[in-house]
Amino acid sequence: MTVAESIRTAGGKPIFSFEVLPPLKGNSIERVYRIVDKLREFDPKYINITSHHSESIYVPQPDGTHRKVTVRKRPGTVAVAAALQNRYGIPAVPHIICKGFTKEETEYALLDLNFLGIHNLLLLRGDSKSIDTASQDPSMFHEHASDLQRQVNEFNTGRSLDGSALEAIDTPFAYGMACYPEKHEEAPNADSDLHYARMKVEAGAQYLVTQMFFDNQKYYSFVDRCRAAGIDVPIIPGIKPIVLRNQLTVLPRVFRSDIPEALAAELRKARTDADAAAIGTEWAVGQCRDLLAHGVPGLHFYTLLASDAVREVAKNVL
Repeated sequence: MTVAESIRTAGGKPIFSFEVLPPLKGNSIERVYRIVDKLREFDPKYINITSHHSESIYVPQPDGTHRKVTVRKRPGTVAVAAALQNRYGIPAVPHIICKGFTKEETEYALLDLNFLGIHNLLLLRGDSKSIDTASQDPSMFHEHASDLQRQVNEFNTGRSLDGSALEAIDTPFAYGMACYPEKHEEAPNADSDLHYARMKVEAGAQYLVTQMFFDNQKYYSFVDRCRAAGIDVPIIPGIKPIVLRNQLTVLPRVFRSDIPEALAAELRKARTDADAAAIGTEWAVGQCRDLLAHGVPGLHFYTLLASDAVREVAKNVL
């Protein structure tokens, strides 16, 4: 079942979903299983799996110079998605990103996912900050998520990158894409952001999931603007419980998400990470209750370092 179908068939009841990270290279997938085991009692309709490209780092050499080395810190998303869907029978939604992956690598991933019976995707541009783009041939890579979207659409019609026919594409990929209630960091203005969200939907995105936010009014305002612009697909709120003191400054810097002063003031009083987690969890519970009261189509949780907090929130709101 696709994500959009899960929402349509839920009878108005909001669906629950969450996102996990593949474990660091050298660690067991049991770490991911433990997160899923904590949360599957809440009947998740799908599980997102993040994707991570290789990074260029410079390693000091004995002669004082530095040698550039390409490293990949986490295993591939395809393998983790297959393991989760096979073990739990819950639809896996792997992230497919264009930054750091060639068009050909994307096609290989789509072929593998199709073979494995995984037909839900989340299409994203991805972070380019740790990529040495100067040494890349730009013709081999997509620049924007909309370019990646076109490749997936072509694949769904049975056409490969080189124009040859693809066989056995019996179930086309269904996919969602990202949206930003507080504006993407590179968007010149909010109207521009809305323009690209509409483009994504017109080109085939069946739903949108938001970047994390902590002020529900920004989500409601964004949804209203989307509806006025003719964007009628489900817009799923992305929720991240704060669980560390330093996230008061880290999250706004990394994700460009404002933290309301009422929450920030409480977090500044936290003496320990446990204090911060209690404050962040309480805020997320109130946030989710308000969202549910406003009839959101679902709640999507970012679990990075916060799976216990997500479970506590889910216990209190679902």
